[in-house]
Amino acid sequence: MVDAQQAPWAEKSSRAALTAKAIVLVLIVIAVVYPFLNVLSTSLANDQDVNASGGLVLIPLHPSLEAYRTIFNGGVITRAIWVSVGVTLCGTILSLVVTAALAYALSRPIVAGRPILFLALFSLLFPPGIIPQYLVVKQLGLLNNYASLILPVLLNAFNFIVLRQFFSDIPQELLDAAHIDGASDWRIFLRVVVPLSKPAIAVVSLFYAVSYWNAFFQALLYLSNNSQWPLQLVLRLYVLQGSSLAGAVTYSAGTAPPPTQALQMAVVVIATIPILLVYPFLQRYFTRGVLTGAIKG
Repeated sequence: MVDAQQAPWAEKSSRAALTAKAIVLVLIVIAVVYPFLNVLSTSLANDQDVNASGGLVLIPLHPSLEAYRTIFNGGVITRAIWVSVGVTLCGTILSLVVTAALAYALSRPIVAGRPILFLALFSLLFPPGIIPQYLVVKQLGLLNNYASLILPVLLNAFNFIVLRQFFSDIPQELLDAAHIDGASDWRIFLRVVVPLSKPAIAVVSLFYAVSYWNAFFQALLYLSNNSQWPLQLVLRLYVLQGSSLAGAVTYSAGTAPPPTQALQMAVVVIATIPILLVYPFLQRYFTRGVLTGAIKG
């Protein structure tokens, strides 16, 4: 007999319900893993495997790393990888510093805080158009400059609101005690607020890193030199649009070049792996940070 005080979600599921959940979970896992397995297998395949499978390689019978060696041997794709890494690292750090500092300042009662907060919320509801943003970047002389990939998106209003809400939940009495002990505002921020805000900061860092790593539209607008392109724009050009890879990579002398499909899929793998490697380390902070402010008390 079921306890009347027992919560509905605490009740034990029937065998049929558990079986149905298991089947659904397996199907979801297959739907997620199958495309990635196909991409990874194709990147390791040679001409014989690609021709035998018609381009859909699931298990490469003659695995080879030649596609990855070719990519890292020089050329546009190699430069694009380093451009994406540099833009992501610099952009994430700068955006996190600016967002955290502004969010902390506006989480405390200050006289000039409301207009700045209103501007941030206004930019979230009414983002600028492409043409006005392009004209501003052009007037600032940022065309064909890596700064054009960072400065226009340096502050994200949604990430700012998440951090501000988290900082607002920190008890004011704790900060007043630090002030009484003689700590400055910057010392309180770095030694008290930041350690207490690791979940929110980790989530915002992940949001910024994913945004910078996956961005290609800003590069498409502001960078006309393909030697400055980030990896995602190269991925769009050579994989999605199917443009020729001639000149984009440098082939090793004396070895047969890898098939075009293997090169394309290798670029996809390289563009995907960094986020997959970073996410597990931030996963424990993710749920707590995303739900910041949703539950009080």
